[in-house]
Amino acid sequence: MFNKTLLAVAAVMVTPVAASAQSLFTPSGPVNPGFYIGAEGAANWLLNNQSYNMDTGWAAGGKLGYDFVGPRIEVEGLYHSNTGSGNVAFPGGIANVRGRIDQVSVMANVLYDFFPGATVTPYVGAGAGIAFVDTTIQGCSLCSTQFAYQGIIGVGYNATDAIRIGIEGRYYGTTNSGSLAYQNNNLMALVSLSYKFGQPEAAPPPPPPAAPVSPPSFMVFFDWDRATLSQQALGTISQAAQAYKTKGSARITATGHTDTSGPESYNMALSLRRANAVKDALVRDGVPAQAITVIGKGESNPLVPTGDGVREPQNRRVEIVVQ
Repeated sequence: MFNKTLLAVAAVMVTPVAASAQSLFTPSGPVNPGFYIGAEGAANWLLNNQSYNMDTGWAAGGKLGYDFVGPRIEVEGLYHSNTGSGNVAFPGGIANVRGRIDQVSVMANVLYDFFPGATVTPYVGAGAGIAFVDTTIQGCSLCSTQFAYQGIIGVGYNATDAIRIGIEGRYYGTTNSGSLAYQNNNLMALVSLSYKFGQPEAAPPPPPPAAPVSPPSFMVFFDWDRATLSQQALGTISQAAQAYKTKGSARITATGHTDTSGPESYNMALSLRRANAVKDALVRDGVPAQAITVIGKGESNPLVPTGDGVREPQNRRVEIVVQ
């Protein structure tokens, strides 16, 4: 009965999200593993039984885990509290009184994210551990130690690569061991907020489009550690070739540059490869090879000043000057 109730609660929670945001479940990119911490809060229902009639209670706590990208493991601590009423035996007889049942659970959970690279990912899990529980509605405080277990089904919203908001439905219970005056079966609707360490920052914006620096000068950009020309770069080179033909008698200087990542000697050779790639494209566009001078300046003349080892897109360029 408890399992069926848990599945029904989870279905109500997950279905609206799936219906309104199906595209969010499409994997959006690589995800890195890492440790995470989180805080949790829940509404807790200690289910009615023959002993007591409990009101809606609450639970709060935190967790520490590791995300393997898909599978996750975590250690979790929660404090649960429910008030209610029930019959209690006194020396003068039995009386119906109000009281409270508190418990502290320490659980080891194993979970699985179905779409770890997506903005929204459903997940399932299970946990086991120990709980320190009140024996009766007016019994000693947290004096009974019981084996605890739980089933989890939920959906996570990855607000960023590091921050996740989770909504869960849980069944949580403990053994009785003959010391509890009630059956300790609970349903929880839980919200969590977690932070995963070591996640990359947002990807930098693409390099600015190639455009003339100042007529009759042009500039083309390159990917990191590459000397290949993009379609956009080829279009700019065609403009430079046309400018050469318009001037009639002219010379072209192609000066290659790099950013500051990598050894200086390697960057000098890379800047020459970039300049020669531009020269070859100019020749294909009708510019005589003898009219083109190739220069490599490595990382010595950045367009955007940076420290050493910085991958700055605007510094990976060849400047074309039509003289």
